[in-house]
Amino acid sequence: MPSDVTYKFEWGRTGDPDKDAVLSDAEQRIRAVDMAIAEQDPLHGAYTFYSEGTAAAGSQKYIQEFIDHKARTTGLTRFYGESVTVEDDGTAALVYCEDQSNASNKFLETGKTDATSATKNSYVLYASTLRKNKDGIWVTERLDSSRGSAKCQP
Repeated sequence: MPSDVTYKFEWGRTGDPDKDAVLSDAEQRIRAVDMAIAEQDPLHGAYTFYSEGTAAAGSQKYIQEFIDHKARTTGLTRFYGESVTVEDDGTAALVYCEDQSNASNKFLETGKTDATSATKNSYVLYASTLRKNKDGIWVTERLDSSRGSAKCQP
């Protein structure tokens, strides 16, 4: 990852090994998407390792938008307000907030950033469905987002 891309995961340890694994694998998926953006690779193996189904397709589209604009992310992104539920059937639900108020787009050709003031749209609510695969990895299968969600506002 570029050194100017940083994260603050405020997700605490739950004490439940399955819930902690869901949070850990979700964190790795988030980092993997940003790695794919930084490396300008819409089929990067890192995010496809942690994503399948509509979540993988949505991530590919998201990454491609950065590639089309010859841009990547920069700055600090904060994750908080998590809620995780693990079911007996090997699935899990994870809801969390993302604070993008200290992150921006960086254009690769010029090195300039697209820094803007924080607005309600700087805060995004995510709801995801994960499934534990045969290798014990919690793979995100569905990921929905709601930009400007009241739940995530400071």
